[in-house]
Amino acid sequence: MDFSFLIFAAAGLSLAMFGAWATQRRTGNSGWIDTIWSFAVGLGGIASAIWADGASERRIMISVVIALWSLRLGAHIGTRSKGAKEDPRYAKFIEQWGKAASFRLFWFLQIQAAAAFVLVLAVYLAASNESAFPRIVDLIALGIAVIALAGESLSDAQLAGFRKTPEAKTGVCEIGLWRYSRHPNYFFEWLFWCTWPLLAIDTGGWSWLALLAPAMMYWLLVHVSGIPPLEEHMLRSRGEKFRALQARVNAFFPGPRKKNSATEQGATQ
Repeated sequence: MDFSFLIFAAAGLSLAMFGAWATQRRTGNSGWIDTIWSFAVGLGGIASAIWADGASERRIMISVVIALWSLRLGAHIGTRSKGAKEDPRYAKFIEQWGKAASFRLFWFLQIQAAAAFVLVLAVYLAASNESAFPRIVDLIALGIAVIALAGESLSDAQLAGFRKTPEAKTGVCEIGLWRYSRHPNYFFEWLFWCTWPLLAIDTGGWSWLALLAPAMMYWLLVHVSGIPPLEEHMLRSRGEKFRALQARVNAFFPGPRKKNSATEQGATQ
């Protein structure tokens, strides 16, 4: 493992999130934070694939996959953020922090830089795999990445379509994939990061560290910065309609809809 590259990557991610902090302070739009974070992780992943000394075919495939992920997610969030109001999750934090908001947001985003480093590390470990390419496990990993990217793109498109309808003002989205998970976009985002431990197998003694990427993403999305603040916002803005959705639709993993006597509503976030 090349620790000099990892130190360089960590410094670059920290600097990128400093830029995200400065952008939010200047514009008052925290949507740009997640946009910058997505592009920073993508650039770090591509740099990892270039720098690593694994099989060249695997490194090329990794570069393409992480670039597609970064460009899609960054463009999606950036387009959504343009001209939008403050993200309700960040708005709540900033309100709670009061006069210390600027200082605390800075360090909060440095924590996000650390989380980004965990993801870049997983990509680096995968790109460092010197095993012949492709193995069966490589093809399985690529299949998971394709499903994850397609699923997240579809769920984002379905939600964007719903938000253009009159029902979006008071309802919750239950069209397409949103009928089977309250947060299908989060589920597919987590699934994408399950790709990297598979690609990293046989890297050697450090390969197990790639497991930190899906483990961390699950913890963040399900228990910290993803579902909890978003659902709290939905409960405040949609009330009983969202409570009824919670009763009949899984929060994260897609599954069969639960039977509920409440009248079906249209909807989500």
